[in-house]
Amino acid sequence: MKEPEFYRKKLDNGITVIFEKRALPVVAVSSSVKFGAQYETSDIKGISHFIEHLVFKGTKKRNVFEISKDVESKGGIINAFTGEEITCFWNKLPSKYFELGADISRDVVLNPLFDKDALERERKVILEEIKMYRDNPATYVLEKIKEMLYKSPFNMPIIGTSENVSRIQRKTIKDLFESVYSSNNVLFCVVGDAEWEDVLEEAKKFPKSRKKIREVPIFKKNGEIIEKRKGIDQAHEVIGFHMPLLTGRDRYAAEIFDSILGMGMSSRLFQEVREKRGLCYAIKSLLEQSRDYSYGVVYSGTVKEKINEVRDIVLKEIKKLGDLKQSDFEESKEKLIGLRQISKEKCDLTMIELLQEEIGGNARNYYQYEEEMKKVKLKDFKELTKLKGYSFVALVPDN
Repeated sequence: MKEPEFYRKKLDNGITVIFEKRALPVVAVSSSVKFGAQYETSDIKGISHFIEHLVFKGTKKRNVFEISKDVESKGGIINAFTGEEITCFWNKLPSKYFELGADISRDVVLNPLFDKDALERERKVILEEIKMYRDNPATYVLEKIKEMLYKSPFNMPIIGTSENVSRIQRKTIKDLFESVYSSNNVLFCVVGDAEWEDVLEEAKKFPKSRKKIREVPIFKKNGEIIEKRKGIDQAHEVIGFHMPLLTGRDRYAAEIFDSILGMGMSSRLFQEVREKRGLCYAIKSLLEQSRDYSYGVVYSGTVKEKINEVRDIVLKEIKKLGDLKQSDFEESKEKLIGLRQISKEKCDLTMIELLQEEIGGNARNYYQYEEEMKKVKLKDFKELTKLKGYSFVALVPDN
């Protein structure tokens, strides 16, 4: 397979530029700030997400309508997300509008107005978003398992709490923005039909500034909680366990573990819990993996009388993975390599995966995936099946 045309460079203004060139006339552009929820203390948890919303409410160059219209009128997509490590502002456009996409992603990072009236309107929007997540039982337990796996403030939701969102003031938001949003903390990532020289020119338009981000320690733990809720008919449960970091030796073994355990209809849990026993409709595993934290979870929805039975089956299936055959192990590697190839079809997905690898050390590692996956040994995988504890959350009907 031909190696992709990839470039990475750190500029004099402090920005790290990442670029993969493609022939299809589409381009994804992002300006990401290396500050997310994991750097927030408990009293301001949710402020990064608040800023993510507010930058779209108007800048010095564009009003709230123009920010979206300038992209969507060209057939493009504009969006953003707040993670633990970064806040990312991105768009995807026909490649002839690359300069427009770059300008808009830069504009929202450099020039937000934080208008008072818009801020108060958006405060109400986010409070409704918090309610929406809480009202969804599956989303709720997946947030709650993080609370059991880590100590405060990391265990708090990225979106923050209703109390924090209600009290955070404009000055606090502006002060945080001005103390963090600087060129040395920006990753400028482009994937698509553009030229490296043009990508560099756009990145150079960020004025040079330097701000230091203060680390907030992350402490692991394990815990268990079962809650009751009226108005639901299904029990929702999650088992969580700590896994190797993105920078760790066993990062790829953790992906294989997740894949075999609960990824897709052929996974061990889907076959055992749903197909063989009929105990649930939905059962799946998920892996959250980054530089400073990593955990795996298994989610399922069942009847409340069966939550302990499902938990026991999950733990038993994890233990049984210690006897995995070499052929099944190699098959899972091929599955993951294939899924990575399929994900490369979309330039915006590749852009986000490049950002994740950059945070983990170097975006170029993205292109070593197949080679590194093939190096993983079965004995390293089997070590992960020896859980050193786990966390458990269940939300059951109160009737």
